[in-house]
Amino acid sequence: MKVFSEEMLSGDGMLRIDVVGGEGREHVLEEMTFLNYRLADVKLRSEVRKQKPDIVWDVEASKKAIRYDGVRLTLDGTWEQGELNKIVVSMLALEMEKVGLHPFHSSSVRYRDKTILFLGGESNHGKSMSQIEGCRRGGLLVSTETTVTDDRGWAVMGSKNVYLRMRAKGTERADLPNQDEGVSKFFSENPPYINYSDPTNIDLVIMPGIDGHFDTKVVEMNRFEREYQTFHSLMNYFGLNQLLSPPGIVMPIIDTDALRAKRGDFCSRFAADRPYFMIRAKTPQLLFDEIEKLM
Repeated sequence: MKVFSEEMLSGDGMLRIDVVGGEGREHVLEEMTFLNYRLADVKLRSEVRKQKPDIVWDVEASKKAIRYDGVRLTLDGTWEQGELNKIVVSMLALEMEKVGLHPFHSSSVRYRDKTILFLGGESNHGKSMSQIEGCRRGGLLVSTETTVTDDRGWAVMGSKNVYLRMRAKGTERADLPNQDEGVSKFFSENPPYINYSDPTNIDLVIMPGIDGHFDTKVVEMNRFEREYQTFHSLMNYFGLNQLLSPPGIVMPIIDTDALRAKRGDFCSRFAADRPYFMIRAKTPQLLFDEIEKLM
């Protein structure tokens, strides 16, 4: 039976996918907008270098199924593009972690010669608006949805799409508001986005909370809060809370106690000496006013 093989790379993280059977194809994924939005700059390679696949997809299997044996993830049957994107995000994030790359659910800007990370954390209320305000004030864009750090905690890659304009079938969300509508409530127009791509230390971590009902509040986060929210941001990529497809097909557990311990160690080291602040404010403008006071 015919096998199509392709590799996907983010930094030194490398994922091999074998598609078994089906019609001829040029790529595993027809649409990669969501994948790039979630994992920075994902590249494709048709000349595979890994000896064995990380994902095997049998497209001619009669029943849709997914399973993971601790080494390889197997897909059976027909899967939508959006569903595949979510699966690949988790599996590629796992490969990135193996080579010391850590995707954070976060945005970040380079502002006044310092790099500010807006942590999605548990609540995820304001990282995008904070990043847009930073760029409006002349900051450079490091990342939008995902900041990838090395094992030192230096930002080495970041997604650059400010908006996710299209969701492939299988990732549609009725609960998420129109992004342009959200921006229009705080900004008269989009600022220019000038990319900053050099490796940089994370100098300041902000946990934003933007809501029109909040009074401004700034609190330096204690050690537990810093690690807790950082771990939430790191765990966002492994799909453990993902329903992939009805009826009730879920992402299998691809995590282990050893991986979690290693991730926890990185999380602790990252949060140990960096300043973290929770800032609540009615608008991103008020929030960034408080950031300027901290710098």
